Amino acid sequence: MKAIIFAAGLGTRLRPLTYSKPKALIEINGTPLLEIIIKKLKFYGFNDIIINVHYFAEQIIDFLKQKNNFDINISISDETDFLLDTGGGLKKTEWFFNDNKPFLVHNVDILSNIDLKQLYEFHIHSKALVTLAVKNKQTSRCLLFDNNNQLCGWKNIKTDKTEDIKTVKKYNISLTPLAFSGIHIINPSIFDLIKEKGKFSIIDVYLRLAKDNRIIGFSNNNFLWIDVGKKENLIKANKIIDKFEDYPYNTEKI
Repeated sequence: MKAIIFAAGLGTRLRPLTYSKPKALIEINGTPLLEIIIKKLKFYGFNDIIINVHYFAEQIIDFLKQKNNFDINISISDETDFLLDTGGGLKKTEWFFNDNKPFLVHNVDILSNIDLKQLYEFHIHSKALVTLAVKNKQTSRCLLFDNNNQLCGWKNIKTDKTEDIKTVKKYNISLTPLAFSGIHIINPSIFDLIKEKGKFSIIDVYLRLAKDNRIIGFSNNNFLWIDVGKKENLIKANKIIDKFEDYPYNTEKI
């Protein structure tokens, strides 16, 4: 199975730690984030991975060479000239996902106990264009879903700004706000639907496509995840990494 790891970000929320290295190589209990994510993906059978790079790209490339690409097929999508954001970064890798099979997208700064096999199989069964791993969790910005777990809009909790892309309010359908984990499964047919160019967000694409396509949420109350792109969460993660019981952090499992 194939996957992409988004690792091109500037890591501004982790400064000054990222003044001299990319976010992907920040360590949790002595292990770089990128290594943790690659080993998790490998554990679940994702052995064909592409990683986008921009900030301190050469450090990531050198790290992968030192690790012999973790004995799987790893390709690089080079964004050193121009950072493309998640949507543009994904579109640039269209060539990689040429087998007509759903693929995984995983942010490099998300640690979780999400069962990626369960998520993948749910996506296959649902016949959705995109499946997003989500949860009822406190967050400043959330995605809105209807009773069928269909993406219907977004909301900024801080400003109370809401966009109801499917205009479901006039039908008196209540929407559930859910936090997005940064982990999703996508059908490669999405590339034919992406008309945006240059730098753009994949979430903006989802919000546009959800009007006419099945983009759904997959939620499980047992999901745990933490965004270690924030300094306060990075400190917390060093203390609670062992609480991710299903997380294949132990390399002996792989």
